[in-house]
Amino acid sequence: MNERILIDPAVCHGRPIIRGTRMPVSMVLGSLTGGMTIVELMREYDLTEEDIRAAMSYAAELVQEEQHVSLPTAR
Repeated sequence: MNERILIDPAVCHGRPIIRGTRMPVSMVLGSLTGGMTIVELMREYDLTEEDIRAAMSYAAELVQEEQHVSLPTAR
């Protein structure tokens, strides 16, 4: 697991967050896809570039681990 990402059931209902903050990884990713730059995120949410890159890396790891199973088709 990424050392900058924390998953703790006692913090933000167990959602992955940036360690030392209450900033959910999903908020970082959503902000980036919404058009914010890394610099804007750093200023707006007091994050480091490493925090933001850790969130992106965490998401990439999740996608990499996904498994897809084909369902049988109806006849």
